[in-house]
Parts: sequence; C-alpha cells; structure tokens
Amino acid sequence: MFHVKIIVCIKQVPDTMEVQIDATTGTLQREGIEAVVNPLDMYAIEEGLRLKEQYGGMVSAISMGPRQAEKAVREALALGCDEAFLLSDRAFAGADTLATAYALACGIRRIGDYDLILCGLKTTDGDTAQVGPGLAEELGIPHVSYVGRIGDVNEETMTVERPIEDSYETVKTPLPCLITVTKEINVPRLPSFRRKIQARKMPVTIWDANDLKGETSRFGLDGSPTRVIKVFPPPPRPGGEILMGDAKDQATALIQKLKERRIL
Repeated sequence: MFHVKIIVCIKQVPDTMEVQIDATTGTLQREGIEAVVNPLDMYAIEEGLRLKEQYGGMVSAISMGPRQAEKAVREALALGCDEAFLLSDRAFAGADTLATAYALACGIRRIGDYDLILCGLKTTDGDTAQVGPGLAEELGIPHVSYVGRIGDVNEETMTVERPIEDSYETVKTPLPCLITVTKEINVPRLPSFRRKIQARKMPVTIWDANDLKGETSRFGLDGSPTRVIKVFPPPPRPGGEILMGDAKDQATALIQKLKERRIL
C-alpha cells in the first residue's frame, strides 16, 4: 500500500504587521519583534497533513534559523507533523537564498528517503521565491512552482495544477519532487489544545554545520554570492494631476506635459 513521506520546509519570520527598518543599518529590525511561521508555509504544512490523511505516511518539518526558531517547528508539530528538524549554527548566519537552499539540502539528505517536499511560494521577509526551486536543483529533483491544487498521487507520479493568466496548467511530475504552493491550495487548520500539549513534549532534532557534513564554504555568508546592503521603503508617490476640459482639451494638455518631460 502506498504511503507518502513528506518534508515541509518552513521559516520563522517577523510578524508582517510589525516589520520596521533600522534607519542606521538599513536592515530589518528583528530584535524584540514577534516572530511567526511564514504565512505561506502554513499552507504547505496543511497540504502535507491532508496528503498524509488521504494516503497515509508521515510529515516532517525542517527549518533553518537561530535557536528561537524551535518555536516555529514546534508549531508545525502542534498542527500535526510527525517530526521536526532545526538547522541552527552561527555558520549559517547571513545566508542568501543559494546558501539557504544548500543547507536545507544537506539536512534533507540526512533525514533520508522522501517522496515530496513542500514549500510555501515565498517568505514575507525575503519575497524572492527562490529557495524552493534552488533546493530542488541542489537535490537534483524536479520541481513545480505556484501550485494551487494537487490531483492524483501514486508511487511514481503526481499531478498538480497551477494558475496561468485566466486558466490553469496541469503538470504531471515524477516522484520524488518539490512543489511550492500558493494560498489558493487550502485553508490551514488551527492546532487543537491536546496537540499543543503534545508538541511541547515532542523531541526536536537540532543539527549544526558539523552534523550536516557539507562543504563549510557553502554555508552562511561564505556561501552567499549576494549581499543585502540596505532595505528601505519606496519614497511616497506624488499626487496625480487632473486635466480639465473636454476630451480634446485634455488630449492637448496631456501631449504638452509629455513633451515637457521629454517622453514624446
């Protein structure tokens, strides 16, 4: 009988309602800010749990971050995941999407056999949507992004749908594979009180850089070809201008203004 083994990648991010930018350093302020599981990752967790309920199997959650990110993986356990892993080491600090994908790939290889890796489409703090596809490439498995529905799943293949303009594209992919999901795929559940209590007592496996047995030069800042120099909000847009008169007068005024700005 087919049982699906699923790994869900999650990340702890600052609460989006409280994100602020340090005017001096030009980076996100994380100290003292409430942290939550990345919202789109909640849809990935939910889809993993639904597949387990439908086909049987198990769901593992994995994250990379400081030790306080243990709270995020315990939330995944409270929702119904069977086991949780946290990659935590100062050597991982400053990782860009490439170094993050490499560290996660090392962790997943150590977890072992799997059929499906689920990721949220993107994170609210990075907003790049690069880690999921980068992780698949690192592992050498196929990937499908922007998935809005999972169809048939068997021991060898899986069918998914993703939105394209005014329609949907159906993709059949061999297993194992990785998909990134959108919020259209489901409605995430809330943890039960009993499961919350259980999650507090469940073990969380924490691995450092030595445990992953990867190339140390590919972790953290050393393995990151990109650097975030500064984060800043866009300047406020100036107010618009209303052109008065009939259509002919408006057209004449518009052409004149475009010429003044050397657009025409």
